[in-house]
Order: sequence, then structure tokens, then C-alpha cells
Amino acid sequence: MKLLKEFKEFAVKGNVIDMAVGIIIGLAFGKVVTSMVGDIIMPALGLLISGIDFSQLAITLQAATGDREAVIISYGKFIQTIVDFIIIAFAIFMMIKAINSLRRKEEAENETPAEPVPSREELLLAEIRDLLKTK
Repeated sequence: MKLLKEFKEFAVKGNVIDMAVGIIIGLAFGKVVTSMVGDIIMPALGLLISGIDFSQLAITLQAATGDREAVIISYGKFIQTIVDFIIIAFAIFMMIKAINSLRRKEEAENETPAEPVPSREELLLAEIRDLLKTK
């Protein structure tokens, strides 16, 4: 019973739920970026550099024979994955930069300005004023 209770407390904590939502959104975002790179960016890039289809770029190490499949290195798909990573990393960087900027702005608005330290002359004048008040 204690184990079940501990698991329930763990699973219902806000951090776990927030993490699960973040993972799901991250996976969906990854699919969107993968589609954007594979379906929009890479064909346009391939067209710009003489019609190359990156997904078909590969080196055949051993041709297919009989019931054995060909052994290939699909470096075009690897290039596409690198572009995916760069776009995702840049998007995450921009989101974090925006969040940090908003956080700094909010902290600056909530920060109370420090009282200026009076100069030596101001302290002497205040002391003279106080002495004159007492007389």
C-alpha cells in the first residue's frame, strides 16, 4: 500500500505533469520541424544546387543480391537530420532568450529602487537643521 501511495504522490506532482506536457509538445514540435525541413527546406535547397534530392544521397557498400538487401550509407538523410537539429536548437534558443528577456524585464519592474546614499554635505546640513530645531 505504501508503495502505491508514494507512486500516486510522485505521478500527480506538478513537475511530473509539466515534464510530460513538455515532452509531448517537444515531440510534436520535432515532427513539425522534420516535415518543414524534409518537405520544404531540403527540396528548395536541392533545387538551388542543381536539383539534388538529399533523401536519395547514399553510398552503396554492397549491392543487393538474391534475398539480401543492399548495404548503404544514407548520408543524405543524415544531412537532413543535422538540418532538423540546427533548426530545433535555434528555435529553442530563441524561446529561452525571449523567456529570459521577459523574466529580466519583470524583475526590473518589480525591483524597488535603492535609496540614494546622502552625501557628507547633506548629512551635515541635516544635522545642523536638527540642532536648530531643538533650540
